[in-house]
Parts: sequence; structure tokens; C-alpha cells
Amino acid sequence: MCKILILLAGFPGTGKTYLSKIIDENLGPYSIISPDDLKERYFDIYGYQNLKEKHKLMERAWKKYYEALEYQMYAEKKIISDYPFSKKQQPFLQRLTEKYQYKVVTIRLIADLDILYERQRKRDLDTSRHLSHVVSSYRIGDRLENRNEADGLLTYNEFIERCTTRGYDSFQMGKLVEVDVTDFSRVNYSELVEKLGLYLEESIH
Repeated sequence: MCKILILLAGFPGTGKTYLSKIIDENLGPYSIISPDDLKERYFDIYGYQNLKEKHKLMERAWKKYYEALEYQMYAEKKIISDYPFSKKQQPFLQRLTEKYQYKVVTIRLIADLDILYERQRKRDLDTSRHLSHVVSSYRIGDRLENRNEADGLLTYNEFIERCTTRGYDSFQMGKLVEVDVTDFSRVNYSELVEKLGLYLEESIH
């Protein structure tokens, strides 16, 4: 078994989920564990009436995330996890990787923040995005065709503050690979995956 944990970190709107699928398709199979997926699942199951209830569900989802991560590590699975990780999550991740002796690769995706805000805004307004990300009250089945009416949309200043104060651009565990995705069309994903594959192969032997 190859005990590898790939953390796709960095700013929101940098295409972490997209990259996780590319890595899985070319170097997998990987167990893909996403904190956001777990949050959405909890929101659908329980719903929330206000931000306080929402934050409590988020805490439960994080607890489940670490449990799921540990379960996969116990089984010695190769794992990918994507999130704008920060120092807040690092102690928990550090404890698990040390306990199960996992090698870690951090792929940190960065980009121009003004461009990222526009991407984030476009994504939040897309009706295919889970509604819970942009509202302060949610029950499964709720619909909001005009996402501009959502009461949880991030303003430009809120977005910039998050990106510049939470350490998204400094998070690192294990080997670091940093990729600028300001212009997706200029990112050579094939080369990135090839280099990643070579490193992982070397780390096994």
C-alpha cells in the first residue's frame, strides 16, 4: 500500500475539485474526501434556521471529516483532500499523518485575488451550486432561482479579508507544489500530474 495524502490547498475558486479529479483519473484510484461535501450532506440532513445552527453543523461535519480521514489512513488508502486549508486544520492533519506515517504533498493553488473574487461570485450565483453556501437559513428542497437575493453572498471586502488573513497562501504540509491558476488556460495540468507521479513513485522506493 502507498500511504500518500495529497492536500489540494490554496485560495477559493482555484479549481481544487477539478484538479483532484484529474489526479485521481491519472494516478489513482484515490479516496477523495472533501470537507465541503460533508458540510452539504449535514445541511441536507438537518437543515438550519440561523448562522449559529449552521456553524454547529459545520463543526459536526469537520469532526466527521477527521474520522473519515483516519478511517482511510487506517486502511492505508491513497487519499486526496481539497479545501482552502489553514493553520486551523493543520494540528489535526499533522496528528493523523504522524500517527499513520503518511507522506504528504501539498499542492497550493494561488491566483490574482480580484480574478478569484469574480470566479467566486459567478460560482455562488450559479443555481447548480449547493444553496447552503449562500444563505443563513436552509432546509433540503429550498430553492432560490435568483441567487442575487441570497443573504449570504460574500462581498468583495469579505472575500479579500478571508484570503489575506486566514493563511490560505501559506499553508503547507510535506512537499509543496505551488501553482498559479490566474489563467486556467495557461496551466499545464499534464505536466503537473506527470511531475507529481514521478515524485510519488520515488517516495515509495
